[in-house]
Amino acid sequence: MRTARAAAVLAGLAIAVAACGNAPSTTEEPAASGSAPASAAGGDQPLKGVKLEVAAKWTGAEQKNFEQVLKAFTDKTGAEVTYASTGEDTGAYLGPRIQGNNPPDVAILPQPGLVQQYADQSALKPLSPDVIKEIDTNYTPYWKELGSAGGQVYGVLIKAAHKSLVWYRAPAFDDAGVQPATTWDELVKNAQTIADSGTAPFSLCGASGWTLTDLFENVYLSSAGPENYDKLSKHEIPWTDPTVKVALEKIAQIVDKQEFLVDGTSGTMQTDFPTCVSKVYSNKKAAMVIEADFVAVEAVNSGAKVGEDAKYFPFPKAGDTAPVVLGGDVAVAMKDSPGAQALLQFLASKEGGEVWAKLPGYLSPNKNVSPDNYPDELTRQLGQTIVSAGDAVRYDMSDLAPSAFGGTDGKGEWKILQDFVRKPSDVKGAQEALEAEAKKAWK
Repeated sequence: MRTARAAAVLAGLAIAVAACGNAPSTTEEPAASGSAPASAAGGDQPLKGVKLEVAAKWTGAEQKNFEQVLKAFTDKTGAEVTYASTGEDTGAYLGPRIQGNNPPDVAILPQPGLVQQYADQSALKPLSPDVIKEIDTNYTPYWKELGSAGGQVYGVLIKAAHKSLVWYRAPAFDDAGVQPATTWDELVKNAQTIADSGTAPFSLCGASGWTLTDLFENVYLSSAGPENYDKLSKHEIPWTDPTVKVALEKIAQIVDKQEFLVDGTSGTMQTDFPTCVSKVYSNKKAAMVIEADFVAVEAVNSGAKVGEDAKYFPFPKAGDTAPVVLGGDVAVAMKDSPGAQALLQFLASKEGGEVWAKLPGYLSPNKNVSPDNYPDELTRQLGQTIVSAGDAVRYDMSDLAPSAFGGTDGKGEWKILQDFVRKPSDVKGAQEALEAEAKKAWK
């Protein structure tokens, strides 16, 4: 759902940034697009004659960029790789192929929860020792865990979306005389100052429930810490836990004030993504929108210039942890073949990551991919944030949950957080409702 949305628009992020003229960008075609990596030039091609099929949801510019990465792999190994697009519903595409015993060699899954689902169906092949060695070298243990099920490592997270950002309209901040907040208390204080200046501080996308889960996840990761985040994401602690209460009470500090929300609570609950972005940058009715890096594309569509009137700051600390929440895509092998394992090893490597990083619309969770490889300043900054966060980085919690709880419109966490925005005084009721739905989903 929202990770699919992130992947669909992230491909245009760096292009949009460059089009705005706000950041330096590469003007020459990246080396990866037309030639093999230096290590492949003139070398042997151990997989010459091997044919592979890779399935992922990407289309358009994002597909073309990934095909350049696949070409680099072909140049290095000699393997012939065919790409198949699954469309937005990866499960609907893969299901019949798995049942027909005709899966692709490699599939790229938009949610880690699907790793567990397909592992339970015996549809995945464990990663080879060489791939696991690459993961151990280039990723923190957390990412390895996300690709694992039942004690086996099946997948590697190869692409990320950055969800811990607050985008703002610079003239609104200038008019109110405020600077980007670094703590939650500063954010609330700034909101009051902006409201007093005559502008609504926040444009929340209340009609799109996934944006509210993103807000909760950032506040919770910061206030409760990574360990509790992991426990709650697995329902190892209940949603009635005091740490959840703290996070909801902090969110209530901004949603319980009508003057903080553009068009009030009623208008907020009728505003979807990306309309919430246009209310900031097109209609200029609000100062801030809390969402991921893909806001940049919608800001440009609203006529804003990224880096000038459309800027962002890291999600402010609501506790001891500076939150970095990511969405992303996990590559898995569905056929037991050397070619599939070799491709996963390449995608997990520093070399493969740097080939991809030179292309627009990509962020790497690989800690050894230097942000210097990114084609523009905005993407470099976001990439550096991921690297700097280290072990504190966490994956989108709702995407780790069963979809009935964390990924269904009008149900589970989405609906309950929407109800909470409508009635933020009832923290206890929201916790009890969340726990009741979680018990159903994790039974």
